[in-house]
This record gives sequence, C-alpha cells and structure tokens, in this order.
Amino acid sequence: MDDLKVFSVNGPVVTVLNAPELQMMELVYVGNKRLVGEVIATSREKTTIQVYEETTGLTPGEAVRGTGAPLSAQLGPGIVSNIFDGIERPLRELARQSGAFISVTAGAGAGSLDGAKLWDVKITAREGESFSEGQIYATCQETQLIEHRMMVPPGISGRISYAAPSGSYRVNDVVVRLELADGSLKDLTLCQNWPIRTPRPVRGQIPISMPLITGQRVVDSVFPIAKGGTAAVPGGFGTGKTLTQHQLAKWCDADIIVYVGCGERGNEMTQVLEEFSELEDPKSGRPLMERTILIANTSNMPVAAREASIYTGVTLAEYFRDMGYHVAIMADSTSRWAEALREISGRLEEMPADEGFPAYLSSRISQFYERAGMVATMNEKEASISIIGAVSPQGADFSEPVTQNTKRFVRCFWALDKALAYVRHYPAINWMDSYSEYAEELADWYKRNVGPEFLTYRQELMSILNEENKLMEIVKLIGSDVLPDDQKLIIEIAKLVRTGFLQQNAYHAEDAYVPLAKQLKMMEIILYLYKSVKTAIAGTAEDQRSNLALSEIMETGIFYEIAKIKYETPNDRPELFDGYKQRIDHVLEITKKGNAGNEHSFNGNP
Repeated sequence: MDDLKVFSVNGPVVTVLNAPELQMMELVYVGNKRLVGEVIATSREKTTIQVYEETTGLTPGEAVRGTGAPLSAQLGPGIVSNIFDGIERPLRELARQSGAFISVTAGAGAGSLDGAKLWDVKITAREGESFSEGQIYATCQETQLIEHRMMVPPGISGRISYAAPSGSYRVNDVVVRLELADGSLKDLTLCQNWPIRTPRPVRGQIPISMPLITGQRVVDSVFPIAKGGTAAVPGGFGTGKTLTQHQLAKWCDADIIVYVGCGERGNEMTQVLEEFSELEDPKSGRPLMERTILIANTSNMPVAAREASIYTGVTLAEYFRDMGYHVAIMADSTSRWAEALREISGRLEEMPADEGFPAYLSSRISQFYERAGMVATMNEKEASISIIGAVSPQGADFSEPVTQNTKRFVRCFWALDKALAYVRHYPAINWMDSYSEYAEELADWYKRNVGPEFLTYRQELMSILNEENKLMEIVKLIGSDVLPDDQKLIIEIAKLVRTGFLQQNAYHAEDAYVPLAKQLKMMEIILYLYKSVKTAIAGTAEDQRSNLALSEIMETGIFYEIAKIKYETPNDRPELFDGYKQRIDHVLEITKKGNAGNEHSFNGNP
C-alpha cells in the first residue's frame, strides 16, 4: 500500500483514489507525519478517511499506509490514574514531548501504555491447565485501590503450554503461552488490544437490582439510577452539568470512574484534572485518581478525535467491567460529540436531518448507551457499566434533536433548571421535569437495605411537590392570602422539601455526601412535621378551640429548625433524629398554650 496517495484534504476528512484494498474502519497512517486516521467510507473509485489529528500542513500526494487492523485501544496496566486524549494517547507523555499545546501537535509518537515500566505480577495460571476467553491468568496491583487482572482475550481458548514465574514484567513481555485447538501457539502479555467500536462480549445480561449510590439526595431518594443504568443530565449554559457530574464522580459507589471530557472548554477540563488529582476517595482515604481514568478531548482539539473519545471511554470501561468491577462513565458532553458528527457529516456532503445533524444520530446515540448494563462476565463475575451523559442543548431547548434522541435511550432524566441554578439551588435538578424509571425495579433493594418505608416516603414527598405546583398557579393569579391553612401548609412543606432536602451543599462536610440511612430519616422528619401540623391546624371535631393557625406555628421557627438538620445532624448519628419528633410535639403543645415565644433554639435534643 506504499503507493497510496492523499488526493484531497477537507479539514479532518481526507480522500484517497483507487484504494479498494483499504477496509471500512481500518486504522491508517496519513501523510509524512503519520497522522492517525480511520476509513469511514470506501468505494471502487474513492476511499474516505477521517483523521484524528490536526491536518494543518497535510498536502495532496503524501503517502497513506494501511495497517489491516481497526482503530483499537491498548488495554493493560497503566490505564488507571492516567490521562488520555480521544484516541488513548497519554497526555502527560505528549506534554513532555511537545509542551502544553497538545492540540497543535501532529503525529506525536507515544504509546498508550508505558512499555518500560516494570509491574510486580503474580502469575495464577499453571502449565497444563485449560483456559478460555475471559479467564484470569495473572494479576498485579495497578494502584492501591485497583487490582489489575490480565484476562485471556475474547475468542481465544486453549491449554497453557508455558507460564512464567511471578515477578517483574513489562506490559509487552510474554508471561503465558496458550496452545490452541489447531496446535498453534498464542503468546499472552500483560496487555491486549480491542476495537473501540465493537462491544466486548459477556456471558449474559443480569436484571438490574441495586442502585448506584451517589450520596446526593435528589438522585438517591427521588430520581435513582441503577448500577448498569443510563442517565442524561441536560441543561443550558451555567446550570451545573459539569458540577453535577463532578459530584457523582467523587461520591458514587462505583469501583472505577471513567470521566470523558468530550469537546468541553479547556479551562473546565483543567479544573477536573487539578481537582481530581487533589481529591481524597471517601471510601478508602486514598487519592481519588487511584480509581479514576480521565479522557480529555477539549473543544480546541481535533474534532474527529472528539467523536472517537466516547468509544475509547466505554471500551476502557468494558475492559475493567470484564475484570468484575462496577464502572461509572461520566460523558461531558454528548452534545459536543454530536456536533462532531454533524461537522464531519457536513464535510462528507451527507444529507442533513434535523438542525443539520446526520440522519444516523439516533442510532449512534443508542449504540453508546446500549453498552451500559449489569452483566455476567466471561469469568463468572457480576459487574456493571453505568453511563451518565451530559447534554448541552442550545438555549436550554430540550426539544432539540440530541436531547430528544438521548431521552429515547436512557431511563433516568435529570433535567437541570436555569432558574434553580440562578438562585443557587444545587443540584439544579427540576423535580417536575425529571424522572427515573428505575424506582420500581429497585424497590426490593431499598426495602431490604434501607427500610420498608423508603419508597413510601419518596412518593409522599413527590405528591407534596406536585400539589404545590398546582397551588402555585392559583397563587400567581390571586395571591396566597386567600388560601386556607391546609393549602398554605402544603406550600410551606414543599418549600422545606426544596431547601432542606433537595438542595445540597457540595462544600459542607456533613452535606456533600449523605448516606441513605440519613436520607430516610430526613424524609421521615419532614413528613412527621407535615402530618403533625396538619392535625394541629385541623383540630378535632369535639373541640374546635384546639385549632392552631399556621401562622402561629410558623412563628415558632420549627420549620427553619427542621431545614437545618442536614447540617446539624452528623451522617453517622441517625438516632439523633428521634429527638426532632419530640421537639415538634413539644413546640406544638407549647404553642397551644400560647407560650411559643419562650422557646429557645434547638441543637438536636428536646
């Protein structure tokens, strides 16, 4: 193929004439700088290549060389705690080679994994044993949090004819040799390659049964996501998409986090890189980067690599899932990925669909999200990939194609609201526009592990918020003064739910992460206050003089005290919540006697 030449260059799209030997999705090297590219269209007369690096300076007539293999990710020790670009080149190494402005670097030669580093490897395979795809033949401690398990690549099985002793090895050293059924030998190293656009095989799908616990109340209690589930976080500029994904990445109970910065601004990605490098993993006390993989493909990097970065991220996630880990992918944002599809489609002169996006937008989105799931791996482990994708609709217009097509393929929709973000209500997830289809499937898990009343409380809180939404239509027309006390109470309790429960402070030690036991107690106290005050303002049929006015109860400050319990009650002391019930009863009793003005502030004990 040395005689293949560049015919035309149109941004990242390069054409070659008379190259029928090149195959679809084949990895090629373009030009004198050996730019990485991929065949995306082929015919007898012309072959089209999308180049994943900057094509400035590339001219017609330069050589094109095929590899005969698809664009693949190199999978092995050294992935965790590393930072890659969209085609899995290590950015730290590229920065050492060419400086900080990586986007203008073309053809920088850097392998995905450090080929010189020695790993302390324990060989678990023994000569004479039969091994099939997915079985683990060696392990090494990649970080203090993650044990890397070397697996037989998919589609390969045989008998071990050679197993090296445990010791120090490089990623490309042969540690095991398999004798295949046809008598040929297959060398196994510490790494393997896998095409990024091909899902890795699993033994089977497992029904969703457990939540991905995030410590964020609006997610865990109101709109839960399952391990192996999919969620979209749509929102306009400034609504907190990146902040929300940062919180989920820091606190969710996945074993490994894959954060894909796809087309976001460089300063936002810089914040991620710096912040994640300094953060401590709350479960282990170790640096968070010891269980995190970062893929940074910012808006000033080549647009074609932005399209590949999503597939690179999910391929790395599938690799660790096959080891038996629960993995969470944060994709920020899939709108920038879709814009890359639109730009390349325009350069290919394809017929545009809605808003210029290609007609195959929905199928590409579905291919990405359908790689999530809870599975039985080839080595008989239960593992999962959960995908949380941010969507950035222009002008916060949720009717645009990317949001609508994403909505078809995810089962959890966390709609961010600009009005909530502007009043500093974070996470700015609108409780009226959002939904989760996982709540019923997770009901048994919540009953067994949190409490049988968890979903009942959740439903009651949602009913209060829905009722308040209806009442606010009346209030906008005629004001709140004309409402009876029982309807005013709904508005006040809904306000308490919003400020005391749904709103969360990411910088407060007790509120950044809230365990499910405390979330349950918080819902219980809010509903106890609602029912107690409702009874108090209704009185009894026998003695209407026992009625209290809602304004009298509000003057006691009990609503404000309950709103502060998220800060004042430690996460590991849920038993203190029982004192708040006594406090509510005490305040209502004193108010009936007209002594509410003598009350003092409450610190958790009546």
